[in-house]
Order: sequence, then C-alpha cells, then structure tokens
Amino acid sequence: MSSFKPSVAAAIVIANMVGTGVFTSLGFQLVEIRSAPVLLALWAVGGLAALCGAMSYAELGAALPRSGGEYNFLSRIFHPAAGFISGWVSATVGFAAPTALAAMTFGSYLSAVFPALSSIWLATGLVIVLTVAHSTSHRGSGGTQRWLTWLKILLILGFSGLALLLNDSGQQTAFAPSRGDGALLFSGAFAVSLIYVNYAYSGWNAATYISGELERPQRNLPTVLIASTGIVCLAYLLLNFVFLAVAPMEAMVGKVEVGYVAAGYAFGDAGAAIMGVLLALLLVSTVSAMILAGPRVLQSIGEDFAVFRPLARVNGDGIPVTAIVTQATVALLFLWTASFDRILVFSGATMALNTFFTVLGLFVLRWRQPDLPRPFRVVLYPLPPLLFLAITGWTLLYIVLQRPVEALISAGIVASGALFYWLSATLSRRVPGTDPPAPA
Repeated sequence: MSSFKPSVAAAIVIANMVGTGVFTSLGFQLVEIRSAPVLLALWAVGGLAALCGAMSYAELGAALPRSGGEYNFLSRIFHPAAGFISGWVSATVGFAAPTALAAMTFGSYLSAVFPALSSIWLATGLVIVLTVAHSTSHRGSGGTQRWLTWLKILLILGFSGLALLLNDSGQQTAFAPSRGDGALLFSGAFAVSLIYVNYAYSGWNAATYISGELERPQRNLPTVLIASTGIVCLAYLLLNFVFLAVAPMEAMVGKVEVGYVAAGYAFGDAGAAIMGVLLALLLVSTVSAMILAGPRVLQSIGEDFAVFRPLARVNGDGIPVTAIVTQATVALLFLWTASFDRILVFSGATMALNTFFTVLGLFVLRWRQPDLPRPFRVVLYPLPPLLFLAITGWTLLYIVLQRPVEALISAGIVASGALFYWLSATLSRRVPGTDPPAPA
C-alpha cells in the first residue's frame, strides 16, 4: 500500500489553515478593534498558540502514531468515550463545517465577480468535484493537494507584493503603537477577536489525521507540523499587514470579503475582479485538504466500532471512499442550511475544546507512561502546552460569556457525541475502558 510523502502532509496542513478565516475574519475584528498594532498582535498571539499546539501534537503523534488525530490521542490517553466524542466533533464540525465555510467563501468571491453565477451552486459543485478527486488513489489525491497548495502560496505572495507595490489609494495606516493599545491587548474585545483568529489558525493539527499513511511518521510528523505552522503564521501576518496597509479600516468593518475589498483599493475595479477570482482559487486548496484529511477520523471510528464498520471500507489503494462521501454529505448539509457567522463561531468553539483536552492529555500521558518511547519531545516543556491551554481557555471563556447561543450549540454537539458513543458501544458490544484496537 502506498503512503503520503512529507511534502503532501505539509501541503495538507498549510491548505487546511490558509483559507476562510484569514480572508474573512479581519472585518469582524475591526468591529471592536481599530488599532493596526493590536490587530497584528492578535494574529501573532494566535500564531504562538498554534505553534505551541503543533509542538504538543508532534510529541503525541510521534509517541502514538496512528491516523485519526484527537480521536486516536484521547482514546489512548483518557477513555474510548473521549476519543469517540472528539472524532464525532471532528467529523461533524472540525472538517465538515469548515469545508462548508470555505466553499461558501469560494462561491461568494466568484459570484461577486460574476453576479450571474449562483454562489451556493458554485460551492456545491466544488465540494462534489473534490470529493471525486480524493476518492481515487494516494498518488492522485496527494498530487492534487500538493499543486493546489503551491498555487495558494504563490498567489498569497503575488497578491501581497503587487498590492504593496501598486497601491495608489493614499491609505496611511499607523502601525506604530499608540496610547490605549496596551489596555486593548488584555480586553474582552481582544479575547472575542481571538475566536476568529483561532478559527483561522485551525488546521495546524491536520497532519495527525493521516499519520498512519505518512512515510516514517515518527520522524516526519513533528517536522511537518512545526514547519508548516510557522510558515502559515508568517503568511497571516503578511496578509493582514497588506489588508490594513492598502484599505481603510472603515471599508472593511463587518465585511466577509476583506481580500476583495483590499484588492479594490490596491488595483481598482478591474484588478479587484482578477484578484477576486484568484482568491477564490486559494479556497479550492482549503476545501481539498479538508476533504482529504477529515474522513480518516471516520475511518478510524469505523475500524473500532462494528456499527460504523462501513466507514472503514477502503478501495484498492487504501482510500476510505465511504468516509469521504459521508463527510462531503455532511458538509453539503451545512452549506444549504446554516449561516456563515454562526457556523464559524460554534465550529471554532467546538474545535478549540477538542484541541484543549488533547494538549491537556500531553501532561497526562507523561505522568501515566513516563517510559513510553517519544521520538520527539516538546522543546521548553512544559511552557508551550501551558501557553496553549491558557490562550485557548481564555478564548473559550469569552465565547461562553459573549456568544452563549453558539456555546450551547457546541455543548449540544459534544452531548450528542456522548449519546452516540453509548449507542455505538452497546451495539458494537465493546468493553468500556479498553484501548481501541491497534491498526492492522
């Protein structure tokens, strides 16, 4: 059976991260914060949290190599119920919801340029086409992801460079700190804005979902996670600097398509139309990466629970076709039934909860199994995981306080996962408290 090369895994991480969040969330942050230094600090803090999380996951992934991400980690560290709930969250929210969001944004950018086209049908077509592409073979699937991600990186660099060179809008944003910025850094507005930033950074853990199909995972996984996350952090800081440098803040407040707005100020209407198409193309890679990585969680659940055994079925090249089609179906359901903002906030909160308990599990695993072989250990432990838990916990607290409806939706998703675990364990006649079976 063939496997994914490290370059493909890196492409999956980068493509999962760079997508809907960075091209939409600045408009929401500007509602509360109008300081360029504070906004850039916001993205730097989000990047720091993502790097700390990536280091923590790198240790876990090297010590517990198996596809499935949090499903694998939490099952082994805490209890199969915790793993199942995290897998349920990943399948229903962690991948399907962001797939729908990225497809929505793709459709919105293209329909803004070509008003005759339906954004919802453009989004639907994209999900279907990429589902077919990733249901073939590792070579076809990995090759598709790699060239889409390279295209994304080139477009980001090209957009940023041209916008800064050709900008003639006369926009003069102050990037030097001013009085009051320090207070903003510790304000509720900053914490609420981190909801959107953390969503934009979500995906740094994507390689752990395919670690069982990665070449030499114990050696390659840590490098892939940390290097890819660092690259994306730099790209995010560059993009937001460009957005703020070329467009007035007032023009982007509350807007979803901030990239299109910034392109309009930098290049004029014709240039904005071209950039709108190019930015839409960036999102193709994001949707592609999520359709590729997410179904591996469903596959792992199918391997461990008899009632979900069909999800573990693979084709001749080891591709979990049934799981891929299932996740795409859930994504299309979100696409046709939910609003953009609500999906973004409740999915961001639920995914943050998932990663919070996984990083917490790093401490538990070191305590319970100190002699477990760890090909990679977190540098400066325990500082990185503690920083991640502090930043993520602060964000979750403000989601509960500021967005209680979305917090309740997240709680409902977790509760439904617990219910389905009980039903699945009963129907599958599993013994509670046992480790999930090792991969074949």
